Amino acid sequence: MNPEPGTPAAAAMATPAPVSFMQALALWFKLGFIGFGGPAAQISLMHRELVEQRRWISEKRFLHALNYCMLLPGPEAQQLATYMGWLLHKSKGGIAAGALFVLPSLFFLITLSWLYIAYGHVPLVAGLFYGIKPAITAVVVHAVHRIGSRALKNGWMWAIAAASFVAIFALNVPFPIIVTAAALTGFLGGRYMPAKFTVGGGHKQADKSYGPALIDDDTPTPAHAQFRWSRLIKILLAGAVLWCVPMTILTLQLGWDHTLTQMSWFFTKAALLTFGGAYAVLPYIYQGAISHYNWLTPTQMIDGLALGEANPGPLIMVVAFVGFVGAYVQSVFGPDLQFIAGCTAAILVTWFTFLPSFIFIFAGGPMVESTHGNLKFTAPLTGITAAVVGVILNLAVFFAYHVLWPKGFAGDFDWIATCMAIVAVIALVRYKRNVIHVIAASAVIGLLLKTLAL
Repeated sequence: MNPEPGTPAAAAMATPAPVSFMQALALWFKLGFIGFGGPAAQISLMHRELVEQRRWISEKRFLHALNYCMLLPGPEAQQLATYMGWLLHKSKGGIAAGALFVLPSLFFLITLSWLYIAYGHVPLVAGLFYGIKPAITAVVVHAVHRIGSRALKNGWMWAIAAASFVAIFALNVPFPIIVTAAALTGFLGGRYMPAKFTVGGGHKQADKSYGPALIDDDTPTPAHAQFRWSRLIKILLAGAVLWCVPMTILTLQLGWDHTLTQMSWFFTKAALLTFGGAYAVLPYIYQGAISHYNWLTPTQMIDGLALGEANPGPLIMVVAFVGFVGAYVQSVFGPDLQFIAGCTAAILVTWFTFLPSFIFIFAGGPMVESTHGNLKFTAPLTGITAAVVGVILNLAVFFAYHVLWPKGFAGDFDWIATCMAIVAVIALVRYKRNVIHVIAASAVIGLLLKTLAL
């Protein structure tokens, strides 16, 4: 029985009207400013806006695109926004959606990074960060629990995670080698023990319908989303030019060993190694930025992660903080241009970190659109996901050491920070509290403790 025309039921059954580029632009702009809470919250927000409320795309098409983005290195939420914008309005839609997912966060992080480096010694700011540090340690522990509970489903996965932890913690094995070894293990395991290496999981099945969508399950693939070799070659060439031109200018003008050139090269590599999300690549970043290049201190890295968690946009935007602080402290343009140096570095590392994500979507999207319902996670990715648990656990140990023993093992143990970290872990793991709420509450407690101590 069909609903009567003009009723809410009839409106729900009607196919949405075509979406203009400006309408979509307004939505991407909105999402860029309210996308707090990490990738899970951001993906959920996009699902609600695009699938449930506006019905611009069907549940099945949305999840199919998400599974592809989960296979890629890089921030999956930003890549999914790029994919949705591209599907709706070609390349300009993808660029707008992906860029607006990042730009508000870049603006906020540049501002906060400057305030942090210029006024971080002020008692008010110091008190806030004293409270935030235990909360960030708890957030990383929570990430270990969340990813581990999903990925470590059998003894083989536990063994890979344990081996990766020992490799990076005790042997200081570089992160790229751990990822390569895990992928090789997954490849061999998928070939000889497929039942053990098919637990990487995906996302829920597309079993819901919110009414007809503008791009529905059976909507023919738009002309711009159909695979063509000529288009693929153009995209790859454009990506190569967009990477080579700024890198060549930096190398010729500043030299290969200059801080800005090395930052650009380092974060290009980081962009290609972020399997498993931002937490997976953070150990690689701290290995390079702290241990190798000395761009910032361990304490500054923890503070930068706190600022990244408190900002909209992908967590991997912490790279902008690393770039800003590294260039600012080293005064790469001289002592009178520290702020300009910091801004330049933040923009450069953001460019080189996110450029590969756009290329992956524009190049791979047409192939994904031709494989509805057939895309699956691979055994190598399953191995990588298990290894990610080990490297994130190492990150949790790294943070805990610098928060609980701020002056090293030779110094005093900070039992107040320990209690705050334990409470934050309980709030996140047991009571499922929002990350932003936990960080905000910890910051207020830290401020009160420091104020009372004065």
